[in-house]
Amino acid sequence: MDIDGHEHVIEVTDLRRVYGGGFEAVRGISFSVARGEIFALLGTNGAGKTSTVELLEGLAAPAGGRVRVLGHDPYRERAAVRPRTGVMLQEGGFPAELTVAETARMWAGCTTGARPEAEVLEPVGLAGKRDVRVKQLSGGERRRLDLALALLGGPEVLFLDEPTTGLDAEGRRDTWELVRRLRDADTTVLLTTHYLEEAEGLADRLAILHEGRIAASGTPAEVTAGRPSRISFELPEGYFPGDLPPLAELGVCGHESDGRVVRLRTRELQRTATAVLVWAERAGVELRGLDVRSASLEEAFLGIARDEEAAV
Repeated sequence: MDIDGHEHVIEVTDLRRVYGGGFEAVRGISFSVARGEIFALLGTNGAGKTSTVELLEGLAAPAGGRVRVLGHDPYRERAAVRPRTGVMLQEGGFPAELTVAETARMWAGCTTGARPEAEVLEPVGLAGKRDVRVKQLSGGERRRLDLALALLGGPEVLFLDEPTTGLDAEGRRDTWELVRRLRDADTTVLLTTHYLEEAEGLADRLAILHEGRIAASGTPAEVTAGRPSRISFELPEGYFPGDLPPLAELGVCGHESDGRVVRLRTRELQRTATAVLVWAERAGVELRGLDVRSASLEEAFLGIARDEEAAV
């Protein structure tokens, strides 16, 4: 049971979670995460991300299916799992009057094998804030404190729930680099994020949840490969979409227009873009607002949501 010869650290099989009243938040999902891998769970609000992660963290028992973290049931064998994992919640809820250093020491008292506070405050850029009270920290600094405390026990598995929410661009980049270093040191990271570029840049593999089910999974490249690229431009005055060459001959698989603005979808980006530019040159026209974009995770994410809704 491995991924390219790597040990599975997280194994999820046909996992279900049902809340009171019969609402099924997680509907039979399966995936696995290898040691030293960054795995991202994506989805719109209500897709089942948090419900899934809480089951992995052992905060609730599943209604069906099976989950194993480090070979153990995280709910029934919590004592075997919890000392080897770190959890960064969306909001830590730390006492406002304590300083950063006092908060770290308090948390260390509840953590098996806790590292010295300096070893976790320095990597997240809070070494200079050790004597500052939590209530005086900015939102981004509190998120960095959340991350520092999740690292106190030197976890083998790290759960990160929206780790860069509230951080500025520099703080986000620094956090990404820290997560990559943890991965390189063989820490397994499972993260949820609303930032699709974050998942695209960080995750080795990912799963997109929609209404409690996995709608797509794989590497970022695999998930985006099935989505078309886009070309958009504005036709000059006096020209209409019908003046373009037959779109099928350009490799276009879909199109729409809004006045003189034309949007093309294609799975053969180079061929289509070249044909459009050759046509414009021969016609002696300028295509204003020309925008050529390869398929992205954002396109895949939005496309999956649209496809699923259309199927209902």
